[in-house]
Amino acid sequence: MRREDIDPRFFGDRPACDRAVVEQPQRRLVVAGHEARDDEGGIAAVDDIRGRIRLTFQRPAGTLRGAGFALSDLVRIRILTVDIEALTANYDVVLSVPAEADCRPAGLPAEVRALSDPRMLLEIEGLAAR
Repeated sequence: MRREDIDPRFFGDRPACDRAVVEQPQRRLVVAGHEARDDEGGIAAVDDIRGRIRLTFQRPAGTLRGAGFALSDLVRIRILTVDIEALTANYDVVLSVPAEADCRPAGLPAEVRALSDPRMLLEIEGLAAR
């Protein structure tokens, strides 16, 4: 895929997201919402917000791999949270997982009133392209 990042944004000195991404993909993958669940389907890292954020990003990475994509192929993400203050207070974790995979998607963190499970803090969905 040919990709051009438009108007990159930074969080301190670290790349965070792009205002827009021009792409010429051969394949696209729409990634449904993923949350921090353990292998049995329960909510994981209940008392560890940083661990929960990290796991929430790791779950779509597994889905992407299963479809022949990588986390670095994400060109757009939406982070839905029931607590935007908790999310932004830990935004370094939000940035670190994609950064480790050389992933800088256009993104939107948004606070919502509720998610499908009242114990969930956040959910991530995205669009990948190759």
